[in-house]
Amino acid sequence: MKKIENYIDGKYIAPIKNNWLDNYNPAKGEVYSQIPDSSSEDIELAYKAASNAFLSWSATSLQERSTILLKIAKLIKENLEELAIAEAIDNGKPLTLARSVDIPRASDNFQFFAHAITQFASEAHESSGFNAINFTLRHPIGVVGCISPWNLPLYLFTWKIAPALAAGNTVIAKPSEITPMTAYLLGEICTKAGLPKGVLNIVHGLGAKAGQAIVAHPQVKAISFTGGTVTGAHIAKIAAPLFKKLSLELGGKNPNLIFADCDYDRMLETTLKSSFSNQGQICLCGSRILVEKSIYERFKNDFIAKTKALKIGQPLDKDTNIGALVSKPHLEKVKRYIDDANAEGGKVLCGGEYVTIVDHKKGYYLQPTIIEVSDPRCRLVQEEIFGPVVTIMPFDNDEEALELANDVRYGLSCTIWTNNLNRSMKMAKHIDAGIVWVNTWMMRDLRTPFGGIKDSGVGREGGFEALRFFTEPKNVCIQY
Repeated sequence: MKKIENYIDGKYIAPIKNNWLDNYNPAKGEVYSQIPDSSSEDIELAYKAASNAFLSWSATSLQERSTILLKIAKLIKENLEELAIAEAIDNGKPLTLARSVDIPRASDNFQFFAHAITQFASEAHESSGFNAINFTLRHPIGVVGCISPWNLPLYLFTWKIAPALAAGNTVIAKPSEITPMTAYLLGEICTKAGLPKGVLNIVHGLGAKAGQAIVAHPQVKAISFTGGTVTGAHIAKIAAPLFKKLSLELGGKNPNLIFADCDYDRMLETTLKSSFSNQGQICLCGSRILVEKSIYERFKNDFIAKTKALKIGQPLDKDTNIGALVSKPHLEKVKRYIDDANAEGGKVLCGGEYVTIVDHKKGYYLQPTIIEVSDPRCRLVQEEIFGPVVTIMPFDNDEEALELANDVRYGLSCTIWTNNLNRSMKMAKHIDAGIVWVNTWMMRDLRTPFGGIKDSGVGREGGFEALRFFTEPKNVCIQY
């Protein structure tokens, strides 16, 4: 039984209280490793290491920081296959997805911010009539906390860590206790890349214990969190009295608006991906599919056929389209929503049943599910299910489509399918979302701001927005 250890002050160490948590392989439903059940004492140890490292790391030149981050990016690429297999086993996602998207993106995150920090500029203003100039300095904050989710383990872990380190901060990072393996492996990569000890500290454990200790630590200056809206609200309550900077990327219930004038075949293929990629466990999945009435029946029949053709299988099988859900409790939660469909006025058009895989009979597999709904206020439409489940319903016109799209408490992303430029511009302007895709999905440019509105969070990640978050501005005024 492999034991994962915390990575603190440049070395792997066991939790101070020697308490451990079981880590499950979701494809098999079996424990295959153990991780630290870290406590506030472990967080304090990580804080001391990060605090001791801050002065020298923050004083390191931009070029030196950039060089080290580029080495980390290179080592992730060189170890891509090992990391992809580890992620597929740990998370349950298809190996093909981890290999082609998730691990390469983790490398890209370090590479992008290694370059971005050397281009990051601040503003200056000449004060007319006063013979004065104002300019803004940006300093690293200090020790920051980065807490990431289980759905895209290394991808989102590095999305936070890379800009924090690039800006000169030192980090206490907590990956999800459900998917800790690639974060654990990242520690060794950072050591090989020459990252000074204490600059990055990776502490494993439960959110209610280790995560809470990071958020509540009086000397941790900022928190970047991705996860559920309820947890985000809890973090905000703790952090607010301590005046910490907060970036919260929370839940989504994203609309996918399909108009009759779209490129139909391209829309159908992309909608299949935006519905069920990573078993629907992506905050950007288009889980509410709204279709113009004139093509609704055609879309419904074609979409059902495409969904039924997806192969459900064990993650390491190269032909697998749908892997295992991340955990048994999550599988059971998603299944409850499906089982309640009739009571919510919904009709299951396909899927919705557990799947047993040969040699993986205890694995957490579920058929991708399409539910037709008539009530836009039902729980299936309003609540984030975060699994391979989508709802579909028709709309009559642009006004109704916009009303339905905005009629949830979330506002993360939206996808619009139309070849009408006027319509796409009007919809993009009035949709309640931080990200709008037109005739595409998940096309990410790392320079752009990422985040949502309403209950989908506060703040933005990505590009210079991330570097602004992880720095403090200081205005300097000089009269001459």
